[in-house]
Amino acid sequence: MNDKRRLSVQLWQQRFENWLAEHHSDDDAAHDISHFRRVWTTAQRLSSEESVDERVVLTACYFHDIVSLPKNHPQRSQSSRLAAEKTLSILREDFPDFPEQLYSAVAHAIEAHSHSANIPPETLEAKIVQDADRLESLGAIGLARVFAVAGKLNVSLFNAEDPFADTRPLNDKRYALDHFQNKLLGLPATMQTEKGRALANHNARYLVEFMAKISAELQGDYLDYDPTILARFAPQA
Repeated sequence: MNDKRRLSVQLWQQRFENWLAEHHSDDDAAHDISHFRRVWTTAQRLSSEESVDERVVLTACYFHDIVSLPKNHPQRSQSSRLAAEKTLSILREDFPDFPEQLYSAVAHAIEAHSHSANIPPETLEAKIVQDADRLESLGAIGLARVFAVAGKLNVSLFNAEDPFADTRPLNDKRYALDHFQNKLLGLPATMQTEKGRALANHNARYLVEFMAKISAELQGDYLDYDPTILARFAPQA
């Protein structure tokens, strides 16, 4: 990115941050402005050697969750479509100098980022935004977000009788730990970029180690990890 383009992107970022500080609530800790910043930072890393329009990636990163229905909402799968529509409305009304020719690319990147929407990303910008957002669900930050959301929805941490769903169906609407198997550990296989896949596999291992630590502690071992859980769930390189 040349210096002039970099300055332009930085100015857009500051303008978006100012808008969000005034208009966007931080009540949802998993989808606050800090989340938007981290997704953008990750997207920059993923696109560092790629030819993309940084304005599209930046805008999608900062507004992809401008509408984010709760995970237990019946229209949850429509969140990204609603977010795309609202983003274009915001750009028209509050950022009239934003290039209109980028609207469709921004909207697609926002619509395609969602796991529940199941919309295949068709542009490199959309693939990068999707990967960057999904990386937020893995590693230490992903772990924190799982239990932040669980607390907000009053979901139990895990099923004490069968924490890893050996003999029962998974139900992440009832047990937070089930979300690891229901979704998170499958994310590395969905990554669209080579860099994203490598980072996802690395951070998924952290979640498996957390599961193995819980398993060991439930058996009275506070100093080690359960090797059976590590072997059962560890992602392949």
